[in-house]
Amino acid sequence: MDDLEQLKYPIGRFTPPENVSAAQLEKYINDIRYLPASVELAVQKLDQHQLETPYRPGGWTINQVVHHLADSHMNALTRFKWALTEDNPTIKPYEEQLWAELPDVKKTPINVSITLLFALHTRWVNLLDNLTEEQWARTYTHPANKTTPTLKVVAANYSWHSRHHLAHIENLIERNNW
Repeated sequence: MDDLEQLKYPIGRFTPPENVSAAQLEKYINDIRYLPASVELAVQKLDQHQLETPYRPGGWTINQVVHHLADSHMNALTRFKWALTEDNPTIKPYEEQLWAELPDVKKTPINVSITLLFALHTRWVNLLDNLTEEQWARTYTHPANKTTPTLKVVAANYSWHSRHHLAHIENLIERNNW
């Protein structure tokens, strides 16, 4: 893996699991459960200049990463709810890069998105902790990547997504000795 690839994908690219055991599912849920506290701890001592530093050349700033996590995970909870209440719904993708450049991302302090992550993840984990095997097997269709994942695979993806972006923040802090 070259240096830029390592900066982009510090924990590697997401690979959907073929089978998800109960232990793996519990790990995925815990990754989602603890993300808000992990992000809060990672950024708590950073100043505004540090928060405006991209985690890699051409990448998002820490501010953008934190706001992206809130945006992405709001969409994730909605996608779970669609899959649980509709028969294999087609979800609506969104332009993540464009969302990261909107005025709310530039003008809103990250503590607002961290607070949102705490509330959002509490709701999301309360849902995940109480799904039946039948519910975990439900699916949605993602039209952009033409997949129909089960909710177990979606949980794996958001576990990875949480750890992926946390690693962007933590690795930047470590590289710069902040």
